[in-house]
Amino acid sequence: MTSTIEGHRSGFACFVGRPNAGKSTLTNALVGSKVAITSSKPQTTRHAIRGIVHRDDAQLIIIDTPGLHRPRTLLGQRLNDIVRDTWSEVDVVGLCVPADQKVGPGDRFIAAELAKVAKRTPVIGIVTKTDLVSPDQVGEQLLALQEVMEFAELVPVSAVDGFQVSTLADLLVARLPQGPQLYPGGELTDEPEATLVAELIREAALEGVRDELPHSIAVTIEEMVPREGRDDMIDVHALLYVERASQKGIVLGHRGERLKHVGSTARKHIEALLGSRVYLDLHVKVAKDWQRDPKQLRRLGF
Repeated sequence: MTSTIEGHRSGFACFVGRPNAGKSTLTNALVGSKVAITSSKPQTTRHAIRGIVHRDDAQLIIIDTPGLHRPRTLLGQRLNDIVRDTWSEVDVVGLCVPADQKVGPGDRFIAAELAKVAKRTPVIGIVTKTDLVSPDQVGEQLLALQEVMEFAELVPVSAVDGFQVSTLADLLVARLPQGPQLYPGGELTDEPEATLVAELIREAALEGVRDELPHSIAVTIEEMVPREGRDDMIDVHALLYVERASQKGIVLGHRGERLKHVGSTARKHIEALLGSRVYLDLHVKVAKDWQRDPKQLRRLGF
């Protein structure tokens, strides 16, 4: 039975901010499980992955949007559309600004966009990555962020050492409407497993290629089935798409070593996600200039 405890709140929040502002890591810290992919590279999240925070008094569903940026490709425009659509549908928005980087034009651009929804959707200013700087610098960053727009609240956090993560959860929950659980207990995300598996593969592939644009990699799951005659093994067949033949060489690495490493890293995460042993079959394909081609974008899930 769905719980409707007196005073129980439920609703949606989303984090926005420049690429690499710590949004996914913060989502994972709040949910307590790896659901949104995190990478040291900007622009890695493409799906509005929802992490679900279950509490006795509330259920907070976090939508992790792609970073908003000035678009240069069709893919870029679609990503920005996802962001704006998401803002208009949530109960509270968190604007994330890292403590170790000056508040810049990118943050102001996002704040100006947010100001348009702020009348009906409360916006909380969040200074992330406080573990990287001194308390004085955190204070300076809070003052700088205060100048950017009028926030409902301002809060410094560190997803890495857990500083004020529960305080942030309280501030977000306080702005949700009263209502029953929207998702039955225990679920951490409502993304289909195949989407999460594809994201884990993409994360592993991105970690290896520091100098290449992360945008150039897309992953599709061709098949994900239990191994015949065995209940402890899942066979996953995946394709990793790049835009040019030269990128294929980079992803494969010398004698395929890099792809092997990507496969073994991804497999560990997929096994943890699915709670089963996994055989991962990974191939690299070239889909020429897929980011600018509407037909290919559709096929790759955009």
